[in-house]
Amino acid sequence: MQPKTEIGIVLFPGVQLAAVYGLVDLFSIANHFAAQRSERDAVSLVVSQWRQQEPNRIPVRDVGTANQHNGAPTVLLLPPCLGDPLPPDQAAPFVEWLINRHSAGTTLASVCGGAFLLAETGLLTGRSATTHWALADAFRVRFPGVLLDVDRLLIDDGDIVSAGGMMAWTDLGLRLIDRFLGPTVMCDTARFFLVDPPGREQRYYSAFSPNLTHGDSAVLKVQHWLQETGAKDASLASLALNAGLEERTFLRRFRRATGHTPIDYCQRVRVGRAREMLQFGNLAIDSIAWEVGYGDPGSFRKVFHRITGLRPGEYRRRFGVDGA
Repeated sequence: MQPKTEIGIVLFPGVQLAAVYGLVDLFSIANHFAAQRSERDAVSLVVSQWRQQEPNRIPVRDVGTANQHNGAPTVLLLPPCLGDPLPPDQAAPFVEWLINRHSAGTTLASVCGGAFLLAETGLLTGRSATTHWALADAFRVRFPGVLLDVDRLLIDDGDIVSAGGMMAWTDLGLRLIDRFLGPTVMCDTARFFLVDPPGREQRYYSAFSPNLTHGDSAVLKVQHWLQETGAKDASLASLALNAGLEERTFLRRFRRATGHTPIDYCQRVRVGRAREMLQFGNLAIDSIAWEVGYGDPGSFRKVFHRITGLRPGEYRRRFGVDGA
């Protein structure tokens, strides 16, 4: 009998069905390529769907999906959600079930807002995970013990895997195909769907979204000034003067309010301007460096790469809308 690996997709309230059906198709195409390349006894992926038959009850395997399997699936996958992440009261019926499945050897995986349900289990405490960059602040408030890294699009920690963006189900699916069917089948599947193999980073796509709701009026005044001026004057003396604070007090309050040092904050504002110029214009990279406030183009390139994960030329080739 052909060995099978079951991947269970959890249909919690508000789940994004496009991701669910997309994953089913992705694994189906992977099985097709695996069958073409392998012997008769090659592993194939079986996809099951798990849902609550009654409110506040643990999920069960849907009739008609992977009926031949009675044990724990190899992977339980928590897809993205369309609206807000699942609140604690709605997540509660899933928590003990997920913990028990994990204890029995099932790998748990999440995409985007599905990380909130995964984190409710407590299994992410002290471990690295990712979610959509726009959900980062809410996630950190709700799960302060998780080592959140939203720069990364996918974090594979063996028994727990998390993917960041809403469309990162493709990256997660390809990673699982690589794990169970091998890298050749994974690359075949990626080419078929015209998607990049795993290896991208979420910071390629995330824009800098400063916190402006912290309630510190002096720091907020400086933030508005930095946006208006493009953060070209980033000297501590100028920032503190605009805030009307002593320098040491300003440093402490700015870091507490924004989560960034003034230098890092200014660099992110400048890089944000540079990203727009690279994406929508044809100006030379050295000229862009000067325009956003860097006298040394080499320093600009290093800062840009550190923040975005791409060099300016790579960013323009990937995201330039006019073929620049």
